[in-house]
Order: sequence, then structure tokens, then C-alpha cells
Amino acid sequence: MASVSPIRRGILLRVAYDGTQFHGWAVQKQGERTVAEDLSNALVELDPNASSVRGASRTDAGVHARSQMVAFDPLREINLRGWVLGLNQKLASDVAVQQAFSVERGYDPRFRCMGKTYLYHLTIDFVRSPLERERAWLVTPPFDFELASTEARRAVGTHDFAAFRSASDERKNSVRTLTEVSLVRTGAHSVTIAVRGTAFMHNMVRILVGTIVDVGRARNKPGAIDRALTSLDRRDAGITAPAHGLVLDEIYLPPEDLSDERWP
Repeated sequence: MASVSPIRRGILLRVAYDGTQFHGWAVQKQGERTVAEDLSNALVELDPNASSVRGASRTDAGVHARSQMVAFDPLREINLRGWVLGLNQKLASDVAVQQAFSVERGYDPRFRCMGKTYLYHLTIDFVRSPLERERAWLVTPPFDFELASTEARRAVGTHDFAAFRSASDERKNSVRTLTEVSLVRTGAHSVTIAVRGTAFMHNMVRILVGTIVDVGRARNKPGAIDRALTSLDRRDAGITAPAHGLVLDEIYLPPEDLSDERWP
């Protein structure tokens, strides 16, 4: 992407947050605390006339993010380093700007998004870990890792995922493409489920994870994902996994959108 002059540029931020105390990304009518609201309030202190923030993904209450992408159009001439450090001075400790890029004004990462990766963290143990109480779902053994891994692979490909969305998601097109659904042992009692795809529906990852875990702990028969993909019936899928184990790990934007003008 060609560089733009400071007065005409937009700003794209890479933002990380601990979702524990947030009611999701989007501003809520009830006035509950959200990530977008916190960022907007910090932005107004630096640039009262900046545009509203435009996020790439609407995470739910309790869901974390390592790499949310957020754009806005400033009217003040502040360099990229100034945006990162200035906003972080105004933000609470559970949300932080990690990086800033120059982009075209009006840039909206939601409509430029090529795909996303979510990570879901499990603790397979009989007792809880206080250090992971807001980071991982405690799953009591036995848990068949190989059976769960086989089940996870059934979701890869282009399918109608109507059975893997919340009742509040009423979008007519429920066909999505997943390029990876895999399990990795990350510790003696830790398992991470990686889900990568082009787009997702509301609660899709959490229902998919719940189905995989139900099969792994023998609460659902193997082939549950295939049955749900065929029937399109939510009752054939598993439970909705708790929000606190889920992390928005990466958002993929076209490389040409990310100019060399960035900090750090």
C-alpha cells in the first residue's frame, strides 16, 4: 500500500485484551463496559474529533484477544509511536495497544478480513488451577485426546454450520470454511484447540469446541460433528464451551493493506 501523508491517513491498531471484565467488544446499550467503549474513551482524550473505532471482530463477554484489529480516522497529527504510547496511558491494565499502522482513511478491517484463528484452552485435571481460572476450561478426566482430535478434523472444510451457532444468529447464509481444527498438548494437563477459518458465526467456535470435548469425555458419540452438519440441528451438536477459555489469536488482513509505516 502506498504511504499517505499524516494529515490524510487513517490508523490501524493491533489491540490485546483480557476479556474477563468486559461485556464483549461492541458498545452496549445498557452502558456496560466494553472494549470498544474503553478504546473510544481513550481516543477522545487524545483526539476529540477522531472517528469512531472500527473493529474486525465482535468478541463476546469474557472472551480474550491477543490480536484484535481496530481502525479509526484521526484529525490530530500524532505519529504512530504517539498513538500507541498515548492510548496505553489512558487505558486500563486489561487492554493495551500493541502496534499501530498507517492505512487509508475509512479503512475497515472487518471488511478486509481474510480469516481468523481462535485458540481455546483446556485444563484436563481433577482440580482447578487458580492461575487459569479465567484462561482455561477445566475438564475432568477421563478425556480421550486421540478421539477428540479425530472428531475435530471432521469440521475441516466448507460446510453448512447452522447447527453450530447461537439462536440469536439469524444470518441466512450459514456456510463457512474452516482450514484447521486441531488439538495440541501444551502441558501435562493442558490442551489447546486451534480453529482457523475465513469467517465465523455467533458462538460457532465455542459450540464446536463443546462438541469436540463432549466426544473426548464420552458424553457424545464419535461422529457428532458429522451428524450435526448433516441434520443442521443444534441439538445434535455439543454444549457451548465457556467464554473464558477462548482467545482471538490472529486476524489475517491482505499484506498490501499493512504498510511499512508502523510502530513498533
